[in-house]
Amino acid sequence: QVQVVESGGGLVQPGGSLRLSCEASRSAFSLYAMAWYRQVPGNQREWVATIFVGGTTRYKTSVKGRFTISTDTAKNTMYLQMNSLKPEDTAVYYCNRFGSTERDSWGQGTQVTVSS
Repeated sequence: QVQVVESGGGLVQPGGSLRLSCEASRSAFSLYAMAWYRQVPGNQREWVATIFVGGTTRYKTSVKGRFTISTDTAKNTMYLQMNSLKPEDTAVYYCNRFGSTERDSWGQGTQVTVSS
């Protein structure tokens, strides 16, 4: 299990930007593929983006070209730069190992609200 703390969420207008941060325990980003997920109340948690050890990235189709996932291994921190935000991006955002399920431990997440 990787312990994580997410931060950086907030209220932003459509078209705006936010950068989320994920501080993780140990050397998570050097050992594991890590990912961002998001959840809207009443819906299942969904995968958003992954960064593999070595730097390869993958994105959910609806965020491709707008979101960028990156890591700073020296700081044990992962980021999600979100640009051109849309109301449908509103959710609680979580980070965890890629492939995590609801049986795994999750952080508290960070709320992102896109609204005018």
